[in-house]
Amino acid sequence: MPNKIEMGHFILQPQGFKAFVPSAFPPKIKNMPGNIVAKHTEAVRLLGKLDGITMLLPDKDTFLLMFIKKDAASSSQLEGTQATMMDVIERENMEPRGSLPNDVDDIFHYIKALNYGLERTKTLPLSLKFIRELHNKLMMNARSTQNPYPGQFRTSQNWIGGTRPDNATFVPPPATEIMKALNDFEKFIHTDDDFLPLIKAGLLHAQFETIHPFNDGNGRTGRLLITMFLWYKRLLDMPILYLSSYFKKYQKIYYEKLNSYHNGEVFNWLEFFLDGIIDTANSAFDTCDKITKLRERDTAKIALLSKSVSQTSINLLNKLYSMPIVGITDVIKWTGKTKKSSYAAIERFVEMGILVKIGNNSYGQKWYYKDYTDLFAD
Repeated sequence: MPNKIEMGHFILQPQGFKAFVPSAFPPKIKNMPGNIVAKHTEAVRLLGKLDGITMLLPDKDTFLLMFIKKDAASSSQLEGTQATMMDVIERENMEPRGSLPNDVDDIFHYIKALNYGLERTKTLPLSLKFIRELHNKLMMNARSTQNPYPGQFRTSQNWIGGTRPDNATFVPPPATEIMKALNDFEKFIHTDDDFLPLIKAGLLHAQFETIHPFNDGNGRTGRLLITMFLWYKRLLDMPILYLSSYFKKYQKIYYEKLNSYHNGEVFNWLEFFLDGIIDTANSAFDTCDKITKLRERDTAKIALLSKSVSQTSINLLNKLYSMPIVGITDVIKWTGKTKKSSYAAIERFVEMGILVKIGNNSYGQKWYYKDYTDLFAD
C-alpha cells in the first residue's frame, strides 16, 4: 500500500483535550493503487449483474422491503440495538406503535428515514439540507435516544468511546470546524472529478463519520447516505444493495478501518469498503435467485390443489412475501374468507411446508414463512 495520506490533525482544545480537525477534502490522491482499481471494476460489474437479476423478480418492490428491513436491523444493531429483522416483521402491524419496544421502534425509524430519503432524492439533490432532513426522520420522536436534536448539526463537542473527550477513542472536529468540513463534503458530492464513483461513495461515508456532525445518529445517518448516494447517482436501477449487514458481520474491522481512515490509511479503508460492495452484491443476487426458485417451488405446490382453493392460496402466498409472519386476522383480511376457511388455508400451508407455527399460543397464534425469511438471515 502507498504511504499514508494526510486527512487532518489533532488540535489541542482550550478544555485540555485534542480534537481532530480535517484537512481540505477530498484528499489529494495522485495514483490510485492497482488493487483498489481492480476491486472497483469488479464491484461495478457485480452491481450491473445485480441490476439484471432484480429486473427478473416479480413484484420487485415487495422484495425490496425485505432488504430494507434487513439493513435497518443490521444498522441499528451496530449501535447496540438487540432487535432483529424478525422482531420488526412480527411487530410492523402492531397498533398502537407506542407499545413497541424501544429497540424495535429504533429500527422502524431507520426504515422510515430510508424510504423518505429514496423518495426525496427525486426532488432534492444530495446536500446538507437533504442530510438534515434524513436525520430528522431518523431521530424525531425516537425513544431510544436522548437529546438527539433531530435535523440540527451539533453546536457542542461530541466524542466516540470513553466517558469524556480526554479519554475517548476519537474526538471529532469541534463545533466551530463542522461547517467548513461539511461544505467541503457537500461540494465533493457534486464536483465532476476523476474519482471513480464507488471510491467516491467510500470516501463520503468515512468522511461523514469522521466529521460526526450530529449529537446522535451519525452512524446510521452515514450508512443511509451510502444507499442515497448509490441511488442518487443511478449506480443501481433498483436500490437493493445495503452494506449494513456486511459492516455488522465485520463490526470490529469496520470500526478499525474507519479509525485508520482519519489517521491517513485511506486505501485500507477503501479496500474494505469495496470488498463490502462485492460481498453484499454477491449475497444479494444469490438471495434473489433463491427467492425465484422458492416462489416457483411453492407455486407448484399450490397448483396441485383444487381449483376452489388454489386462487385463494396464490393470493395468500403473494401476501406472505411482504408480510411473512401472520395471524388469523391477517389471513381473514387478505382473503376475505370466514374465520373457519382462513384457518383451513393456514393449515394447508402448514401441511405443504410453507408456513411454520410460532410457539403454541392459545391466543394470538402466529405462523411464519420460514424458508423465505431464512433467505434474509445472516
